[in-house]
Amino acid sequence: MSYWFAVLMGASLFTLMIPVVYRIWVGPTEFDRILGVNVIGTKTAVLLVITGTLFDRVDMFVDFAIAYSLLNFVGAIIVARYLNRTISLKEMEAREKKSRA
Repeated sequence: MSYWFAVLMGASLFTLMIPVVYRIWVGPTEFDRILGVNVIGTKTAVLLVITGTLFDRVDMFVDFAIAYSLLNFVGAIIVARYLNRTISLKEMEAREKKSRA
């Protein structure tokens, strides 16, 4: 029973990544894209734990998930800081409005 539950949860999490990929692809601002990548990273960490339950090695996969989550968090912070220093949010929104017009 827990095997099929883990498979169902893993498949549903993987399916729920599709709208997030759309947000990354279309996202109106760079910050929306960063948030989308961060959401996919979080769901991937959860999928790692689910994979650990399928192989009865949760302890090993939890370590991988924690390391992956830490890299995901630090990467998002670094990219957000870089974008914050290079261009202001108002300038970014003004560029988006000009490109749409």
